This record gives sequence, structure tokens and C-alpha cells, in this order.
Amino acid sequence: MKHMKHWLKSYDADMPEEIDPDACPSVVALFEEAAEKYADLVAYECFGQSMTYAQVEEKSRALAAWLQNEMGVQKGDRIALMSPNIFAFPVAMFGILRAGACQVNVNPMYTPRELEHQLQDSGAETIFIYGGSTPVLAEIVENTPVKRVITIDLGDGPGLPIPSPEVDARLSDTVPMAEALARGAGMEYRPAGLTGDDRIFFQYTGGTTGPSKGAVLTHRNVVANLEQYKAFLPEASKPTEECMVAALPLYHIFGLTVSLAYISLGGRVILIPNPRDPEAFISAIKDAGITVFPGVNTMFAGLAMYPGTREVDFSKLKVTIGGGAAIIPTVSENWKKITGMHITEGYGLSETSPLVSIVPMGMREFTGSCGLPVSSTDVRLLDDDGNAVAIGERGEICVKGPQVMEGYWNKPEANREAFTEDGYFRTGDIGVFDEAGLLRIVDRKKDMIIVSGFNVFPNEIEAVVTEVEGVAECACIGVPDEKSGEAVAVFVVKKPGAEVTDEDIIAHCRKQMTAYKVPRRITWLDELPKSGVGKILRRELRNL
Repeated sequence: MKHMKHWLKSYDADMPEEIDPDACPSVVALFEEAAEKYADLVAYECFGQSMTYAQVEEKSRALAAWLQNEMGVQKGDRIALMSPNIFAFPVAMFGILRAGACQVNVNPMYTPRELEHQLQDSGAETIFIYGGSTPVLAEIVENTPVKRVITIDLGDGPGLPIPSPEVDARLSDTVPMAEALARGAGMEYRPAGLTGDDRIFFQYTGGTTGPSKGAVLTHRNVVANLEQYKAFLPEASKPTEECMVAALPLYHIFGLTVSLAYISLGGRVILIPNPRDPEAFISAIKDAGITVFPGVNTMFAGLAMYPGTREVDFSKLKVTIGGGAAIIPTVSENWKKITGMHITEGYGLSETSPLVSIVPMGMREFTGSCGLPVSSTDVRLLDDDGNAVAIGERGEICVKGPQVMEGYWNKPEANREAFTEDGYFRTGDIGVFDEAGLLRIVDRKKDMIIVSGFNVFPNEIEAVVTEVEGVAECACIGVPDEKSGEAVAVFVVKKPGAEVTDEDIIAHCRKQMTAYKVPRRITWLDELPKSGVGKILRRELRNL
């Protein structure tokens, strides 16, 4: 039986069935084209200041030249970038990519343990790092391949005089980004001649078994996903008209890809360094005339409760996109009361650059679904035996398309498990299609927990909690949480006679893991529920 893409009949009239993944040879070519075409337009705004396309082009060219000439960076080298959403992020990113290197995206809130793993695994010898994150690097730099450290201040890029955290004194031989830019300005930049097959990003994603894995994305993966995004949201993809809020971290593929879509269109991207500071957040977007607002459920829930949000001019808003985790219907309702429109849901993964499906703009009501698979994408729902299930039945979501990664870095075993024999990527999520082709996520095959759109893997939490003196064993699950969608809950068994408290566990977890992974609930048990073969029964823990 031939597999039919039954969702195509629900496409809006102006949505193509296929896109061209080679519409541009690389993301660098796409940026350089935009910089020439939209030179005088504002590309990024932050701290009440702006940078034009020409300025971002000039600064990133200087940085690329410096990396090539003074740092000896070669095509394909991995360079880590660990920064919040400030001007330095896009300048460093385009500098890294234009030098021909591949960018390893790093969360600036990582703990030493998390950072060490990512640097060791990726083999990055160069890191661009925000000054406020340098104490974390200083603790573990000797256990990593890192040889060159470029430090970032809040004002870097346009060179704004903004007070910034000091660089940790334990790091020697660091180069301030401002100095690299100044030195590179007089050097020759040699285009790296990138193609769609060259690698662009290492996007780390939690491992269900063991530490996180680096999903390797190519320039073609990202170019394809930008084309898919724009084809599905043509109304919100008008050249030079769009203004996007970048409150999602740019080290996260969702925020990064959507921002690149708008850079390709001569749009304005408003960088939000700290979305947890509602006052600064609101003042940045209040009168900006925003048209596109990607975010996660927790962000929209928080903004809907914040009184200042009602002062924002939403008159030009075309689309609010929710991803990372399910959007709760009441959150969408509250958002509609303020902005006049529902939140449009999408579905994606680090491994798919990220967009797999999204609700088309023609569907104005809240569907509670993840929308339709995007152009040039095939989605199959498979049962445990690898057979396609009927419409309305549950199956593992498996994806094929030009946006799917080449594989995990140096993980042949994981790659064999991640793909079906005919090349579909197994997402580990369980979904259901309806007659119209709308996809709903009903379960996760993996025990992953999603806290505010971030993936948390129980075995990482369990490994950290069992390091605490006096803990015999523990198990971790996600529990519903009004604010963050899910919260981390652990069930702990003490060693006989041990003195160990909730506080001991929380303090240890805070040292070892970034904040969203720290358990919110701790329950003490005499023993964990287990199957005959000794497997922990998470189901029973959920019933507790």
C-alpha cells in the first residue's frame, strides 16, 4: 500500500507541497545576500540600541578574518558559543560560520559538569564565552580540549559601554571579543566556500541513556527548515515588514532558526537578554511593532499574568508560535484576551532543525494539535513492530525530510537506533493523526520531562541525586506543574541509618545541574516499586 500524505488536502492554497532545500547554498550565503540587500535596515535591537545589517556584516567579517588569520581556524572546526541573547551572539555566530567553522551551541547557565561533557564530546578547541559564565569554564577548562577563550561583554558588537561581569581570574590568555574585532578589521577575509553538506551547528540534546548527544545539523538542514517555515507562514514572512521577539534563547534551535528566517527577509530581531525580567522585556517590545512572537507555554503564561503586558502595542502582531512543550488551552485563551489571537502550536526537535509540523495561518482557532507536517516532510506513525498505524491510532512519530540531521556526533550505536531502515528519524514521541492531517502528541516513548520547553532526562537527575551521601537509590518522574508544564519530582530511598534531608539533595543538585533540572518535589520511600526483573515502575510512582 502506497503511503499517502493525507494532510496535504488541508494545506492553505498558497502553501507548496515541496520546498527547495538548496534555495541558498549555505546560511552564510543567505546572510551575506540579506546584508547586501537590506544594508541600511536594522537587523538586531537590544538594550534600546540597534545594529544594521551592514554593521553586523562588517563586524562578523572582521571576526571571521581574525579567526582565520590569527587563530588558524579551518573549515569544519568546531567552535563553542556560550552567550545570552545580546548583540555579541549574532556577531560571533556569523563570524564563526563565515570562517567556515561549525558552531557548538552552549547554554550559558550550564554547570561545570554539563559544560565539561559538551566541550569534551564536541572537541571544540575555541570558545566564545560571556564573562558571567567564565567561572564555570575556569573550573573545568583543563579537562577539555579548549585552547582559545574569547570573552564576551554585554556591549560587544556595537561596542556599547555597558558594565559587564569580570572574567574569572583563573582563566589566562583570554582575548576580549572587542580586541578580536579590532584586530580582524584590517585582515583579509577568505570566503570558506561552504555548501549545503557542510556542518553548521552541534545542537546538544539530552540522552535517554547517559549524557547528552550532539545532533549534527548541516547548512542544507537549516536552509530547508527556513524555507519550510516561510512557506507555511507566508503572511508572517513579508520581506522588510517583520519584527520578531527573540526571547527564546538563541542557543536553543527553536529561537535560532526562527530568527534566521527573519534575517533572511530583512526583518528586525529584538534580542531579550533575560526574559525573566518582565520590566525590561516589556519595555523592549512595547512600541516595537512586533509581528512575530515565538515562545514557550511558561513564557506566555507569565506574560499574560504580568500587568505591563497590556501596555504592549500588539496591533501588528501576525502570529504567536508556541513550541518546546504543549500549549495549555487556558494560556492560549488568556493570550487571546490580550493580543486578539490564539497561540499557534508547532512541533519540532533539535534533530530536525527543529520544525516538523505547525498549524497553518489559515486555521485561526486553537486546535490543541501540533498542526500539519511542513512542506517536503513525510511523517509516519509506526507501531512497535515498525508497521504504519491507521488514522486515529497511536504510533511513534518518525520523520523524513531535508531538515533531518545527518546524525549524532561520534555515536554510531545511537544513530543505528535513531533511524528506521528506510531512513526515517524516530522521535521517541507518540502521536495520533486525525482525518484532516493534524498531528497530536499523546505520549512520550522516552521518559523525558519537559520543563518550560527544556528537555530533562530522568536518568541524569537520578545519577546526580544518588551521589548524595546517604541516598541508597532514587527514581525521577515529571509531574504536572501549572507554571512550567511539568516539574521534576524524585522518589528517594535512604541508606539504613543515614541522615539525609531534602535540603542536602537540593543543594547538591544546584551545584551539579542548571536550575530547570533541579527537583521541585522530593518524596521519601522505604523502597521503590519494581518489576520482576528489577526495573523501576515509573507508572506506579506517577500514581503515588
